[in-house]
Amino acid sequence: MARASQPSSLENGFAELLDAVRGIRWLANVRLRSGNPGAHASRLRGASAEFMEYRPYRQGDYPGRIDWKLFARSDRAYIRLSNDHAVFPTMFVLDGSASMGFPAPTNAKWALAASAAIGLASVARNGGDPVGLILPGESGDIHLRPGTRQSVLQEMIRAVSDRVPTGTTSIAGAISGIARSAARIVIISDFLGDTSDVISAAARCAVGGCEVHALHIVAAEELNPSGTFQLVRDPEDQSVRRPLTESTLDQYLENFALWRDNIARELANVGVYYTVSVAGDEPAPHLVRRIASPRTLGGP
Repeated sequence: MARASQPSSLENGFAELLDAVRGIRWLANVRLRSGNPGAHASRLRGASAEFMEYRPYRQGDYPGRIDWKLFARSDRAYIRLSNDHAVFPTMFVLDGSASMGFPAPTNAKWALAASAAIGLASVARNGGDPVGLILPGESGDIHLRPGTRQSVLQEMIRAVSDRVPTGTTSIAGAISGIARSAARIVIISDFLGDTSDVISAAARCAVGGCEVHALHIVAAEELNPSGTFQLVRDPEDQSVRRPLTESTLDQYLENFALWRDNIARELANVGVYYTVSVAGDEPAPHLVRRIASPRTLGGP
């Protein structure tokens, strides 16, 4: 009871977010092979209310799809074709490792990652798609299976609000584990951990027919660190320390930009929709709208 009366500051912000993303549609960028009736175009064609065209009957076609009234008028057998639609079970894989808590005073990367997951989940669920969450952690993984139940968003909000980014948790295994149960997978991470394994897992999902999105969260302080001397520590391994001075800043910025470009290119090459967002520079509702808009591979 005490928890319900004292929600976290992160949890407090979700009501406004959910209101801001209401009305956004998130249609699939790929056609499903099959699925339950829903809002997304399917590769299957059959007889449904949304009639598209006729084609001549061919041996092996299901006789139940023949338009018998047209057959009676023309003495030729035709199949009614339509665009069938399907639901898109959508799973969110959220990186909860220590680097996602940067910068420490604000946890800006984690706040944006959590808000993006909840905002996109709300949009998908409002469109009739089941949504779920995997949040790996050193103390145990949180796994919410895809569903459209009324409580699913509250369960996701509670999960991200209770989590404090820590440790060196891998998300590659979580991605591989949901390839068969999800039609759309959204990976939200700063990609500072098992990057190669994550890209490989995402590639396998994309090749298998999933629509895979990768949301790369970057902190403004990572893009524009202070030019004064500072000893930079790896949040996932405190023993790793590097001096950042005026003389090393330019090299850091060049390496960091090259690294981001390589990730974007590698993900696009394996069929993943890549988006980068800077925590503190882009409001979560704007980011949700950007990801939910029709996409092409290699787009923003």
